[in-house]
Amino acid sequence: MGAKSGAEYVERLNAEPREVWIHGQRVEGNISDHPAFRNVIRSMARLYDMQLDPATRDEMTYEEGGQRYGLSWLVPKTRDDLVRRGRMMQRWARATFGMMGRTSDYLNVAIMAMSQASAYFAGNHPSYAENIQAYYQYARERDLTLTHTLISPQVNRSVSVGKLQDPYIAARVVEKNRRGVVIRGARLLATQGPIADEILVFPSTVLRNTEEDAPYSFAFAIPSSTPGLRYICRESFDYGRSHFDHPLGSRFEEMDAIVVFDDVLVPWDRVFLLEDAERCNQLHQATHAVVHMTYQVMHKNIAKCEFLLGLAEAMVDAIGIAQFQHVKEKVAEIILALETMKAFLRASEADAELDEYGVMTPAWAPLNAARNLFPKTYPRLVEIIQQLGASGLMAIPTEADWNSEIRGDLERFLQGRNIHAFDRLRLFRLAWDAALSSFGSRQVLYERFFFGDPVRMYGALYDAYDKTPYVSRVKAFLDGEAL
Repeated sequence: MGAKSGAEYVERLNAEPREVWIHGQRVEGNISDHPAFRNVIRSMARLYDMQLDPATRDEMTYEEGGQRYGLSWLVPKTRDDLVRRGRMMQRWARATFGMMGRTSDYLNVAIMAMSQASAYFAGNHPSYAENIQAYYQYARERDLTLTHTLISPQVNRSVSVGKLQDPYIAARVVEKNRRGVVIRGARLLATQGPIADEILVFPSTVLRNTEEDAPYSFAFAIPSSTPGLRYICRESFDYGRSHFDHPLGSRFEEMDAIVVFDDVLVPWDRVFLLEDAERCNQLHQATHAVVHMTYQVMHKNIAKCEFLLGLAEAMVDAIGIAQFQHVKEKVAEIILALETMKAFLRASEADAELDEYGVMTPAWAPLNAARNLFPKTYPRLVEIIQQLGASGLMAIPTEADWNSEIRGDLERFLQGRNIHAFDRLRLFRLAWDAALSSFGSRQVLYERFFFGDPVRMYGALYDAYDKTPYVSRVKAFLDGEAL
């Protein structure tokens, strides 16, 4: 099959029913028709259509063995491969302004990297190496849309999941039989879970290598339609309003869901790691999956910075505040954020090298720095939008108001310096949806914790970073060895 179209994506979702709960009700019928999912499914479908559009096909896909595949499945062997794949990621990210953090390329590159590092899985069991290789081929051939889940429920973080009063709160192994592994419990949090073909259940990176943690240590992939698998969604931030009223939320609401495993059978050929906490903890780093995933995230982050810069400057121009020094300072902060992220990305490409598995891998140091910086950067950029808009972000009547008998008032009182009231209202509703709405607030929370606890991430950066050369220079200076 290879690269799929938007229509094929939607048809597959509807043909493979899954158990999804939202607003107290189970989703019945075609999920593509449900108000909470239909708009984001359309947005995802448009991304997939770019793969087959003659105008963009060569930038979005590659050919192998007479078949075309999505470029995010490519195993990069050269820097040119890496950059070419990056341009594809950039196109998808810009199409959504970076507001969809789980477009398919994010997990596609993870599976690619893991499949090439199959020897790592063989260290747990020889068959697991075959499983991850076969899964990459299967996922690429069908151009699967994947979600994933990592975190256990936040019941009592002062103890390990194995010491909770109920041992089946966190997803764990119930039994192993001739058909596979049975899993019971729950995981947080699957973004796009209800609208993905399959779910990757990856290990948390905080497992303790003890006997009681072994049943919670695993990595596997199963279809979202697997019996016993249940998605429990949060409130939808797509409120069924128009693109005018909710320009972002009505297009890019990805949805986050709790994942419940009600004695779910995972076939043996879908198991990648099992009951090996140490190997689970090192999975993402040892296979370099996290490097390729972070590289994709950088394109998303750059697209977000580009969007917020364009939004901020449009607001500044619309209400005539460019002459104020503090305004220039604030917009310059966004420029600095954008150029910093672009520099990190360029450095990762320039210093890319073949890893031990023969995969051209971006340099990790600049990507790691970027992923630690952005969780603090993005909330500040959103704050700048709030400060620039001020009370104007509250003076945002709806499309219904514009089409009512009070339109004359709006045309008079909401006009801008050089912009019609209708266009100014659209602009400020967009700024509100990016910076203040439920959708916008979720984006801030999402970026704060994209890769996990920021404090723990800083600690990990400190522990892993080689500081010795710089300390040696200081000591050499103190010992009189410097010029």
